[in-house]
Amino acid sequence: MADLNKIVVHARDGKLFKGTTQDFFPNRPLFHIQPAEGGEPVEVRCKSLKAVFFVRDFQGDAQRQNAVGFLAAPAVTKQGMKLAVRFKDGELLCGYSLTYSADREGFFMFPADAKSNNTRIYVIVASTAEVKAGTEAEALVKRSLEQRKNRDEAA
Repeated sequence: MADLNKIVVHARDGKLFKGTTQDFFPNRPLFHIQPAEGGEPVEVRCKSLKAVFFVRDFQGDAQRQNAVGFLAAPAVTKQGMKLAVRFKDGELLCGYSLTYSADREGFFMFPADAKSNNTRIYVIVASTAEVKAGTEAEALVKRSLEQRKNRDEAA
C-alpha cells in the first residue's frame, strides 16, 4: 500500500480541499482525495486545479511570507534552480525546481523556506501568469514585494 500524503488542493475556481491521497501522479489526469473531515473519497481532475500542496499539517500559516528569504537564497540547490511563480489569481510562490518546463502540464517545486508547511508543490502550468528562473525570478519577487508594499501603504 502506498504512503498517504497530506495535501491541500487549490482549484482554479478558488476552492480548497484538504485531505490525503495515495494515488497522485503528475502524469495522470486525475487522482482521489480522502477529505480531512471524513466522508467518501473525492475524484479530482488535474485540469481543474491551480496547484497541489503537499503539507506537513493542515493548519499551515497563512501569514508566513517566504519571498524575503528567497532573495538571499542560493541560485541553485540540490532541489533545483531558483524559481518564482505568479499565478493568475496573483499568488506568488518562491522555491526551487528540477523539473520545470513550460511545455509540460505541471511541475514540482520545493519551497525556498525550510520552515514552510509545504514539503513540495505540484504547479499546474495553465494556472500560472508568470514563471521565472534565476535572476529573473528574483526580479519578479522584488516587483511583487514592491507592489504589495505600495498597496499596504495606500490602504
